[in-house]
Amino acid sequence: MHFPEFIRTLKTLYSQAGHDLYAVGGCVRDQLLERTVTEYDLTTDALPETTKKLTAIAQPDVLYTLGEKFGTIGVGWGETRVEITTYRGEQYEPGSRKPNVQFSATLKEDLARRDFTINAIAMEIDRPALIDPHEGQHDLDRRLLRAVGPPGERFRDDPLRLLRAVRFAAMLNFRIEEATERSIRERAHELQLISRERVRDEMSRMFVGPAPDVALLMLADLGLMQYIVPEMLDLRAVETGGGRHKDIFAHTLKVLKTVPDELIYRWAAALHDTGKARSVGWTEGKLHFNGHEQLSERIARRALSDLRYDRPMVMAVAKVVGMHTHTNSYHPEWTDGAVRRFVRDAGDQLDALLALSRADITSYHTYKQEAAAQRINQLAARIQQLEEEASIGSLRPPLDGHDLMQMFDRPPGPWIKPLLQHLLDMVIDGQLAPDDRKAAETIVRQRADNREGESR
Repeated sequence: MHFPEFIRTLKTLYSQAGHDLYAVGGCVRDQLLERTVTEYDLTTDALPETTKKLTAIAQPDVLYTLGEKFGTIGVGWGETRVEITTYRGEQYEPGSRKPNVQFSATLKEDLARRDFTINAIAMEIDRPALIDPHEGQHDLDRRLLRAVGPPGERFRDDPLRLLRAVRFAAMLNFRIEEATERSIRERAHELQLISRERVRDEMSRMFVGPAPDVALLMLADLGLMQYIVPEMLDLRAVETGGGRHKDIFAHTLKVLKTVPDELIYRWAAALHDTGKARSVGWTEGKLHFNGHEQLSERIARRALSDLRYDRPMVMAVAKVVGMHTHTNSYHPEWTDGAVRRFVRDAGDQLDALLALSRADITSYHTYKQEAAAQRINQLAARIQQLEEEASIGSLRPPLDGHDLMQMFDRPPGPWIKPLLQHLLDMVIDGQLAPDDRKAAETIVRQRADNREGESR
């Protein structure tokens, strides 16, 4: 087993001070699975104040104490992060979202309060030896996720472990042990005890992981999604006419698996069709989901806001979801102005929108897949061509609001925006040069005269 030199230095410092120091948790699990380790969790009998003093001697690049009240001191050397936590136990009081943390006396007690056996293995740092009282290494060999001790107690201690079980099972491609799975189903409702920020963070980790589709399916099957984004479950109830139409939930899983592993892309993929459950309809035997994009966008805004994502994240995902069918309506007869307008509307999320559109092609018919892919590729090529000719996103009308106020000797007001939008539309459509102020002045005067004539 390999540890960086600075961790070995820490071990020496702790030993000289009469304290224990072991590697534990994910870094041990991942070393045993021969996975890359970038973060190290260490555990000790030393209290946080002592940990701060000992780690300072090792001269880390950074030392942070954000988790000190929970017994954790963080340090870093270069890109490597290390968290050192005092042996502890923690438990949630009924109805509380914050754990009560108590420091433990021994490593054995600390390992007994951990979530799953594969995370309850400690490792000596200065010699090749494991401390594995709960047979976690055996479960690693069996690719099995099993709670430490009675599953109900572990999930009662911290209901966030309900989500962690799904994340680890999906990430590692492990099977959840029967008693552990049964307890997850029974205690799914206890997710409501957890702050939405903690739920958000677990969902983010799942969605940028290697198998977000597996995680989403498990969340639905285990009854957890009901307490995260319940609208996702509605997709399973949509009647699409059997084999004649694709299963919307299964389609969502395919799209989620296909998009790049960026959080905006993954959430947009998961939510892009949620509005279909509320817009499904049949006309003359044909299935349709009129307006589902707008419904899905509203669901995305509500769901991500409820999970306490920041406003830029919410707005980005909502935009991609709301526009996700625009790409598929592209036709070579679109004018350059129409393409420019599409790019401006997409804004910073153009790449995410194109990626979702490509992933959204899941038809059972090969010819339909090929036609849709060709359409998206043609649009992307048009966009690139126009971007090379002029920066679409920076297009502006020749005049601004101050120019209009001066021209018409009028104060600021809602009358300005329609005139500026008209000029911008003409620029986008190639009917007006961005620097042709004289022509722009003529256009707005004529437009103002026409409106004045209409009002007489």
